[in-house]
Amino acid sequence: MSTAVLPKVAVKPSMNEANERDPYNNNSYGTLVDGKYKLVSLPVLDVNDFNERIIRGYEEGWGEKDLPADLSVARSLIPAGTATLRDFSNIAPEIPEYIPENCTGCMDCVTECPDTAILGKVLAEDELEQRLQLIPEADREMFKRQWAKTKKYYEAGKKKVGQGGMFNIIIDPSKCKGCAECVTVCDDHALKMITKTDEVMTKARKSHRYFKSIGPSNNKYISDSLLIDMMLKEETHLYVGGAGSCAGCGEGTALRMLCSATGSKYGDQWAIVAATGCNTVYTSTYPYNPYLVPWTNSLFENAPADAIGVRMRWDQMGWHDKPIWCIGGDGAMFDIGFQSLSRMLASGMNIKVFVLDTQVYSNTGGQASTSSYTGQNTKMSVHGKALGGKQERRKEIAQIAMMHPRTYVAQTTCAHVNHFYKSVLGALEFDGPAIVVCYTTCQPEHGVADNMASEQARLAVDTRAFPLLVYDPRKGDKIRERLSLQGNPAVKDDWYRNPKTGEEITFIDFARSEGRFAKHFDKDGNPSETLLQAKQDRLENWRLLQELAGLR
Repeated sequence: MSTAVLPKVAVKPSMNEANERDPYNNNSYGTLVDGKYKLVSLPVLDVNDFNERIIRGYEEGWGEKDLPADLSVARSLIPAGTATLRDFSNIAPEIPEYIPENCTGCMDCVTECPDTAILGKVLAEDELEQRLQLIPEADREMFKRQWAKTKKYYEAGKKKVGQGGMFNIIIDPSKCKGCAECVTVCDDHALKMITKTDEVMTKARKSHRYFKSIGPSNNKYISDSLLIDMMLKEETHLYVGGAGSCAGCGEGTALRMLCSATGSKYGDQWAIVAATGCNTVYTSTYPYNPYLVPWTNSLFENAPADAIGVRMRWDQMGWHDKPIWCIGGDGAMFDIGFQSLSRMLASGMNIKVFVLDTQVYSNTGGQASTSSYTGQNTKMSVHGKALGGKQERRKEIAQIAMMHPRTYVAQTTCAHVNHFYKSVLGALEFDGPAIVVCYTTCQPEHGVADNMASEQARLAVDTRAFPLLVYDPRKGDKIRERLSLQGNPAVKDDWYRNPKTGEEITFIDFARSEGRFAKHFDKDGNPSETLLQAKQDRLENWRLLQELAGLR
């Protein structure tokens, strides 16, 4: 009797391991160090099967057409962090190069990256020497040269810890989209864009692999009081790379920073209820999810109402101390979902709202919202012969929210890092409803370059287009005691003046820097009457805030 010999079937490596497509395992779980899949105990979702079969199908290019319509696919459930298995190596012609001798360890580049593609780490000098021995000898010196001796970590570390801390910035080549935001925010010229070549990419891939392999940062060199350093800790990276947002997306940075701040206090024990919009598209384009916390997508118009339901159920379960962030754009919160938002704020429930304010419907093609500025050229308010863009004034949702019963309100930008983090942490500490409105640059709809998100956000504040504020009901009985405009330049004046030239910096200067207002300037650069009205609107809004804060 003969026995048939079955052919051997090659077993492919896990998607979370090095493989032929990803030889240095750059597309793997864990941001600063290697991690495992985030497993869940649910009868409707097998995380291992999802990542090994469905993610593999999409990464190898056959998933969309050939995956069967099984229960996992049909339900459109996505495990946590699957976006980290996504490879963006080939979408941009350039990549940042780190120049360690120029670095001061400021962490601006790490903080402002929208794609979790530039990462930092600090180790004691002897720790680094020990761990370098784990690096292949041929690459050891190459990797060692990428560590910097900065005053912040090395000199201060000697005094604090007894030995200097070595600091490293690394670029994850599988997540970088080449926006150059990191280069723009680096005042120390420690980063520059270089052309991708096989040699450049091999070095970047190896360096990123060694970076993840040598272990976490030494916490002795990280000060909890220095908020910008929080991304040196793995537990704050709850928004991983691989989201499908545009290169340089201002919203991506805002969501990363929001997740980091919340993660620094609550780990992954919190959740997000997201209104349909740009943010839900690039964070849940099947099968990629960048979040490492529970996330659900409601309709465009009712995310706050959905959040009320989740909050009530969580409270019934005894989860009172687990925060819920309700996220939406200006369309979802200023416009169609405004009633739902107002009802939620009036409820007094412990729900936090985060508004991604792009002043336009970014996801559906750039239509005007009530957040749009006077004169802004958008769909639904197109600049033409009869009318020069939007004719209405901008709705100020922060002031409206302040008039709701006992509600914490903040207005901030990612460019103002400390103000941003303090606003978010303040909202989390407040024992009631809170709303944080964040200016988020939308490159295609604002008409600015991919690397300009932070620059434009800062200019929006400097020109009174988008004033910083914090309204905390715990600070006193009067509005002027509760409202702080700290962080705005020249807080008692109408306009901020350029310290070098003495010239006023007004809304006209902001408008001149963005394509959405370009048609308001004649061939000599003179602004239109509509734009002058927009300038007056911004000044009146600023004066109102000054009056409320007791500064006028």
